[in-house]
Amino acid sequence: MDIKDIATWELLQKKMTWEQLKYVHNKKILDFGSGHGITANHFALDNEVVAIEPNENMLYDRFTENDYTQIKGDVKELKNFKDESFDVILCHNVLEYAHERKEIISGFSRILKKDGYLSILKHNRAGRVMQMVVLLNNFEHANELLEGKNGHAQQFGEINYYEDSDILEWSDKLRIEKVLGMRTFWDLQQNQDIQKNKEWQEKMLKIELKVSELEEYKAIASFHHVILRKN
Repeated sequence: MDIKDIATWELLQKKMTWEQLKYVHNKKILDFGSGHGITANHFALDNEVVAIEPNENMLYDRFTENDYTQIKGDVKELKNFKDESFDVILCHNVLEYAHERKEIISGFSRILKKDGYLSILKHNRAGRVMQMVVLLNNFEHANELLEGKNGHAQQFGEINYYEDSDILEWSDKLRIEKVLGMRTFWDLQQNQDIQKNKEWQEKMLKIELKVSELEEYKAIASFHHVILRKN
């Protein structure tokens, strides 16, 4: 798989995430739910990375420019790591589709070093409502979301929404250090052609990063990047 094959919206999200985690160097990292290995490969440039992914199709054409350890598996693999094995754990766009969320977060809490970072990318319900109404004119689904019902992702299935604060209920060993907005404007852009323009992408990335820490924009972002620390 080549970087040019990545959808532009996904590449924007990756670049935002990497910028928000640019302080991570010379660390031992676990990327749980690593997909095609784009982020694992990125951080493997100057970190020791272990990646876990259950989907064999994604592993078939994963990114491998930089060396990292790839494991095919799921939450059961967490039991194979010793206590406090990792400085950083990445869990991006995963928990919405997992039934063992408490087990996963509990496992992370055990194998994460004290004061280590847990980076979670998650769907934000309010941002999805904005997208449904403004971009897609899908008032029916917008109302379903407002009523607390779940969404659906074409590739991964049902989106089981949860709040940022729910993570703390799944483990008392974590604290939220920072919540950042993700894709606040991008997902409301109706002009599909302009999204292919490199200059436009750079300007969009710049302004997305600028508003990612502002509360009023975080509230309506499509995703939240929740960065936690282990107590």
